[in-house]
Order: sequence, then structure tokens, then C-alpha cells
Amino acid sequence: MEQGSEGPEELGGARIAYKDTSTILTRASGFMSDYDFTLNPYRGCAFGCPYCYAAFFTRDTAEQDSWGRWVEVKSNALAKLRRMRTPLEGARIYMSSVTDPYQPIERHLQLVRSLLEELVNLQPRLVVQTRSPLVTRDVDLLGQLRTVRVNMTVTTDDDEVRQAFEPRCSPIDARLRAIAEVHEAGLPASITMTPLLPVADPTSFAQRLLATGVTHFVVQPFHTGRSRFVAGTGKAALAMVEERSWTQERYRETVEVLRALLPTLDEGREGFAPA
Repeated sequence: MEQGSEGPEELGGARIAYKDTSTILTRASGFMSDYDFTLNPYRGCAFGCPYCYAAFFTRDTAEQDSWGRWVEVKSNALAKLRRMRTPLEGARIYMSSVTDPYQPIERHLQLVRSLLEELVNLQPRLVVQTRSPLVTRDVDLLGQLRTVRVNMTVTTDDDEVRQAFEPRCSPIDARLRAIAEVHEAGLPASITMTPLLPVADPTSFAQRLLATGVTHFVVQPFHTGRSRFVAGTGKAALAMVEERSWTQERYRETVEVLRALLPTLDEGREGFAPA
């Protein structure tokens, strides 16, 4: 996507705005401090998951309250990347920390794909974080990076839970098929259960995860504090937590089952180490 180009003004219930950004690479800090940079081609996210921590990095409460119903495209992202003066070969880059790079607008704009074409020339160490099967579109480019990993977020085994917490996201099976395709293409891949939402059958869930061929998994707990919920489905999601009796004890029990059946299960930050 070149500077000044635009696409749809609305997509899937989200308003789309096009604005220039001062930088496309941000020095990593906090949870991401093991990286050199984070790369967020969009601001906001049309997936609009009500528990998303990224909502609390927005500019004001109005943007928090309408999380999922607006997306800002960084129109000059490719131009900014091309003008980077810092050598990026071997630099540890996490894409993305506060948005999903493969949210619906990406299918139309192919902004991420254009950035990947440039990153192939620059050869950083790249980790891609998404919950979208669209990532498989770019397997050809990802395969040209010497160091890369694709993380697919899969938070539950129960599609009713998924519909309560992630109603605008792809079904569980679609995500599992996508990360299996990434793995089959020879790319390092992880499944991140972050946060782990109510699970119906931990043993069956582990078997579905293993069927992808992926060998690295990450888990984090889900925190139910009401003040950390935003956007439209928060009440339905919390009701689902209560209905499924998803307590810290249930979380720990589920993690232990998964740990016994999966080859590698990291918990928390250590699972997000750079590629």
C-alpha cells in the first residue's frame, strides 16, 4: 500500500480511517522488551475481542468503548519502513503487539504483504502474532525470511465460548487448519492460548492441537475483572465464564492436562521469546 492510497471507509461494521504515522517501528518495552521493535501496521482492531488489553492503549475512553468498531490504517507504513536508517538485519521484531496484522481490512489493502516484501530485503528476526487464517496467504514471503515464527492464537476448544468472546474472529477449526498449513510449509509455528478461555474437554483439545503438527504452545490465564472489559460482548462473555465455572482452579487443572499431553507448554512471557 503506497502513501496516500485508500480503500473502503467501512468494513464489517468497523469505520476505516487512513492516516500517516510518524514511525512504523516502535522500540519495544515492557512485556515485549526481549524484542528490539514492535510493528503495528494498523491502530485498532476490527476483531474487537472484549478482553483485549490493546484497547487500553487507545487515546481515550470513547475509543475504548467503541473498540472493534474502528480501525486506523497507517497509510505511509511502507514508505516509513523503506526510509528506516537503523539496520534491521537480525533485529528482533514482533508483529503485532496492539493490533492483529491480518484483520479483515488486510485482505483488501495487502499492507502487511507489502511490508513483508520489504522485510525480506531487510532480514530481521520476525515473529507474527495473529488469530486469522489469512496469514497463510503470505507463507511464500515468510518462507524467505531466515528467522521467522508464526504464532496463532487459539483460546478455547468450544465454539460457543469463541462466539461469546471472539464473535468476529474465525472459528477454531479454521485457525487450526491455518497453523497446520504454516507448519507444513516448513515455517516455525506456535499456538498461543492467550488468554485461555473456558475449555470443555482438555484432553480432546490437546489432541486437536497436536493434530496440527505444531510442537510449541503457550498459555496465559484469563482475568475476569469487569473493569478490564470493553466493547459490545463483555456481559455475554462474563456470563459464559460464570456458566462454565471457569475459575483459577479450573484453569490450573486444564493447564496441567495440557502440559502432560503437549510436547512443550510455556506459560506467560517466556513463551513469546523472539524467533
